[in-house]
Amino acid sequence: MEIVRTPAPPSGVRRLLWRLPIHFYRWRLGALMPRRIMLLTHIGRTSGRTRRAVIEVVERGPDGYVAASGFGPRADWYRNVLKTPDVTVQVGRRVVPVTAVPLTREEGAELMARYGPRHPRTARRLCSIMGYAVDGGVDDFRAVGERTPFVRFVPREGGSG
Repeated sequence: MEIVRTPAPPSGVRRLLWRLPIHFYRWRLGALMPRRIMLLTHIGRTSGRTRRAVIEVVERGPDGYVAASGFGPRADWYRNVLKTPDVTVQVGRRVVPVTAVPLTREEGAELMARYGPRHPRTARRLCSIMGYAVDGGVDDFRAVGERTPFVRFVPREGGSG
């Protein structure tokens, strides 16, 4: 694994395109979005206002959804959920109240080591977005996972995952 560049959130037209799926959810067209794309509704850490971000689901199971902070620990959504972890996610039409729980570096490494071989093209694309060049091997994916902040969104009482 080689660090090619430090990822920066998109700006300009690229930012508009990146945020387009948020509008699909607002227009109640979330069912048209792939199941690997979820809408995260969270609270701004300084403003206290409702914020939305569309993030990619890396893993889903009975214990919730897992997403990576592709722009690192400085991503706004990541910093916001660390401060106020009770958030809501929407996948398709399903809205689930969840609690954001950061994964350890070791858990992130193992998650990417599983994910990479199962979804090689998508994993290489995600790594590229995050600024890493990988050869597609498990060790490379594990190294990326150690350096990437991951969050598990665990369903709260009254919700379902």
